[in-house]
Parts: sequence; C-alpha cells; structure tokens
Amino acid sequence: METNTAAPRHDRTVANAFLAELILVFHGLFILWAVFGALAVWHRRWLMWLHLPAAAWAAGIVIAGGICPLTPLEIELRRRAGQAGYEGSFIDHYLAALIYPEGLTRPIQIALGIAVIAINLGLYVAIWRKWRRMKPNP
Repeated sequence: METNTAAPRHDRTVANAFLAELILVFHGLFILWAVFGALAVWHRRWLMWLHLPAAAWAAGIVIAGGICPLTPLEIELRRRAGQAGYEGSFIDHYLAALIYPEGLTRPIQIALGIAVIAINLGLYVAIWRKWRRMKPNP
C-alpha cells in the first residue's frame, strides 16, 4: 500500500509561507506602531503603556544594530516553504530597499533609531501639553 506524502508536505509549505507573510505584516505594523503609536495615545491614554515599550524596543534594536527576533523567524519559515530567505534585518531587506536602494549603512541605521525617538518625543510633548490643558484647576 502506497502513501502519498505530497499533500501533507504541500500543506506544510503553504502554512510556512502563510506564517512568514503574517510575520512580515505584523513586523511592518509593529514598526508603524513604534514610530507613530503616540498618535493613538493622543486619544487613548492607556495605550501609552503599550506604545512606550514598543518605541523603546524599536529604537534600541535599530541603534544597537541588532536584529529583531521576528526577522530570523520569518527567514526560517520562508526557507521551510521553499522560498529564498534573505540576509540582514527586516529594515535592510524591506524598508531599505524602498528608501535606500543602495543599502542601509550603519550611520543611517542610527539616524533611523534617533528619528523614532525624536518623533515620539515630539508627539509625547504635544500629548503632555494637551493633558495639562485638560487638567482642572483647583
């Protein structure tokens, strides 16, 4: 009796490809949240406790030149799905290709991390001023 292992293997390949894409989307959304999440905090104060750690992580990992754990996970899932993996970080592969076609240098990477901090610092100063104006006077 012969068994067909092609279907389960194909299912795993499709599942791995789907998970890699899901991680890619989540990674992109996380970056947007880290950079611009303070805009949500403007309307919902409690989101600050979700946003500040995300912004700190994003800025820290970029400035330190580290690689987010999502990147190797996505690469491994792509390899398991029979797709080509890639070298470097999420930013190197996806964002740098859009913004910096020649490649991402270390000084630019540090500037991006500082930009995350500066954008959020500016937004949080505006939020703090808004909250201060809303505070009732005794």
